[in-house]
Order: sequence, then structure tokens, then C-alpha cells
Amino acid sequence: MKKYKPTTPGRRGMTRVSYKAKVTVSKPLKSLTKGMKRGVGRNSHGRITTRHKGGGHKRRWREIDFKYDKIGIPAKIETIEYDPNRTAYIGVALYADGERRYVVIPKSVEVNDTFIVAEDAPVTPASRLPLGNIPIGTVIYNVEIKPGSGSKLARSAGNYIEIIAHDAGFTQLKMPSSEIRKVLSTSWACIGEVSNDEHKLMTIGKAGRARHMGRRPTVRGAAMNAVDHPHGGGEGKAGRGHRRARSKWGKPTGKGQKTRNVKKYSNKLIIKRRKVGKRK
Repeated sequence: MKKYKPTTPGRRGMTRVSYKAKVTVSKPLKSLTKGMKRGVGRNSHGRITTRHKGGGHKRRWREIDFKYDKIGIPAKIETIEYDPNRTAYIGVALYADGERRYVVIPKSVEVNDTFIVAEDAPVTPASRLPLGNIPIGTVIYNVEIKPGSGSKLARSAGNYIEIIAHDAGFTQLKMPSSEIRKVLSTSWACIGEVSNDEHKLMTIGKAGRARHMGRRPTVRGAAMNAVDHPHGGGEGKAGRGHRRARSKWGKPTGKGQKTRNVKKYSNKLIIKRRKVGKRK
């Protein structure tokens, strides 16, 4: 982590990831980028539908390959790059047939390292193979929920999933949230842990930096009037007035409360619920 000298109150305590230690190029590959319209929390009428989003620095969109459909063709990592649209590092993978694609980089992979997508691929960082062919205890990322649907799980900085069992056509996975769930053993996953694990240690330091990141101010419910939030109102620092924390719209939130839909389709695939609240 890079630390700053306390030249101003905002600089005091501010930290950021030292990108120079990992990133090898400063500009993205033009053929794999395009313009994008950022999600600023507004609908087609311009009304706010998601709070705390808006503004921020202009970005270019990098086309990331989450399908990994070039099976049996070895690839080499050409560059490692910063992507403003995600927390993990990305890199250009040059396949043996000459095609280049952006992929999410695992923690231990460097420039000129190779990987392959195949059912009999070696269990080495960045290689991709079906869950049923991966040994128990291996850590993985870029995991599919359904075969052929593309990577959905463990894609952000420092995340990984641990394989804990194979049983009856399913593989049991321990998720970053501590949840244990089943996924079809024919789904594919990459070997390793997602790069940039220091991201969680970053201290933003000042409000202006958050605005550059596209984060608008967040106001506590207890600081609002009673008409604006269930936690608002009262003289001085009053308690919230009811047992459970609620959102602005009266729904349960935070403090370890269960908010998952009891009829969600994937409930039957969950073996052990995640630990929530202070116990975690």
C-alpha cells in the first residue's frame, strides 16, 4: 500500500494500492475497449432510483472474457492492466491462434505466464477446467453457476472460493461469504485467487476522492427527520425507536437480519447459510 504524507487533513491516513508494482502498461488495448454510459442511479425519466451514485471520472469500457470459450488453445499473458470498472487487475491474453482477449488476472500470475482452458488442464493458476476435475481443497475464482453461462462468482479483488467436496454430480463450494452451496460439477472455474487483494485495505481519506469514484454522499437515517426515514426524528441523538434496523422504505436491513427471499430458486442448493452480523 502507498501511504501519503499528512500535508492536509484529507491526506492524513489516506492510502491507495501501489499499482506500479503490478501494472505493466498505462493505456488499454484499443481494439478491446469502447465508450460506455455509466450507471448514475437514474432511470429513463432522470429520477433517482439508486441512491449514492453519480458523477465520477469518465471511463472506457474493457471487454472482459468471462465465457472462456477458446477451449484447448494455450494462451500467454501479455500485459497486466488497471481497470477502472472493477477492483481486480485485468490482462491481455494472447491465444496461440493470434486472438487477444481481456481476462481477470489471478494473484500469482505475471507477464509471459501461460494458461489453458481444457477439461484436462493442469491445476495451475489461471488455467480453467470443470469443477469435477479440480481436487478438493483447491481455491478457485471466475466460477460458473450453470455450465456455459459464463463466470459469475468470485470475480472481485482478493476473492476466492474453496472446493470442499464432490458428491452426486455436484461440487460443494465454500463461498467468500462463508456460505456453503452446491454447483453442478460440469460448471467451469479458474484456478487461483483474484489479484489485488490489498484493495480492501484502501482508505479513501476525503470526500472529493469518493466523488471522483462516482460515490455521492450517504446520510445516516438517524440524522434525518422522521418524515424521511424510520430512524429519523427525536430530540438529540435518540434511539431508532424499534427493535430492528430498517431501510428508508421500512424493509429490514443490516444487523444480521435475514433478507433473502424464502422462495428463491437456489435455496435448495445452499447447504449452510452464510454467517452474518457480529458473529462473522
